[in-house]
Amino acid sequence: MHTHHPFLQIMWSTLLQNDWRWALLGRPPPPPEPERKAFTMVKNVRITYRRRHSYATRSNGIKAVKTPGGKLVAQYRKKRAAGPKCGDCKQSLKGIKHLQSKEYKNVSKTHRTVSRAYGGSRCATCVRQRIVRAFLIEEQKIVKKVLMEKLKKSKSA
Repeated sequence: MHTHHPFLQIMWSTLLQNDWRWALLGRPPPPPEPERKAFTMVKNVRITYRRRHSYATRSNGIKAVKTPGGKLVAQYRKKRAAGPKCGDCKQSLKGIKHLQSKEYKNVSKTHRTVSRAYGGSRCATCVRQRIVRAFLIEEQKIVKKVLMEKLKKSKSA
């Protein structure tokens, strides 16, 4: 209800504050808001590194994990593997898992390659380019051979 008269505005705001209004509406009043504390005490959240040094380098990354006992413990993270790249255009190969090189030996062949010529080594566009290039070179050779035969015939005739 929008009222522009100041008296009605005051009356409406007091109505909203009283609990009997909620009984008229047929629903319970909203729960009172809990008191907010100024600050909360925090447990000791320091973590000790288990290996090497405590510097945040690329190879020394950790994740804080809470144990069932409530302690925070460092869990070491692996570096993300770059994954295989195309030998020609250096783009990441699709359909092949990104693993550390020593982990590829434990994975099945279907995860290491793609069922195509130059499967785990070249991307599809580069393979297509190679096929087209080889085809055009062969066609060029055939055309050259035909021209040479024509030249021989014209010289002999």
